[in-house]
Amino acid sequence: MIFIESDSAMRAFGARVAEICPPRCVIYLFGELGAGKSTFARGFLHALGHDGAVRSPTYTLVEPYELASAQVYHMDLYRLADPEELEFLGLRDWLEQDAVLLVEWPQKGKGVLPESDLVIEINYAGTGREIYLHANVETGQQIIEKLADLNDN
Repeated sequence: MIFIESDSAMRAFGARVAEICPPRCVIYLFGELGAGKSTFARGFLHALGHDGAVRSPTYTLVEPYELASAQVYHMDLYRLADPEELEFLGLRDWLEQDAVLLVEWPQKGKGVLPESDLVIEINYAGTGREIYLHANVETGQQIIEKLADLNDN
């Protein structure tokens, strides 16, 4: 468990994950409304060189970011009516390239989304947040191990 005290700490955590994330990765972000999923994504994207605003794609469902070091698709599936809509948005094409998918509310895309490499669960804990990390495959386990190494230093 990782304890996050503030929005700036959540952005910093997102930046740390971005720095060690491989160019092809699927990250699921679980948490209640306002828990910090989009704040994590802001830190992640800014660390990879995006210098503009990062808004939660609640209404557009996906925001693509073509950055010098990575292609990132930030997805917010909260308003997704049917998981099959992801096919029309281009999910299959995104999965054929080196790209990172940051997926908020992934349970809404169940059955269509690929298995995640890493699951980040964000829970309220007083005025802060508790973060739990779960790896589904070796890529996710490597990210968790590298984060642990960073925390030890």
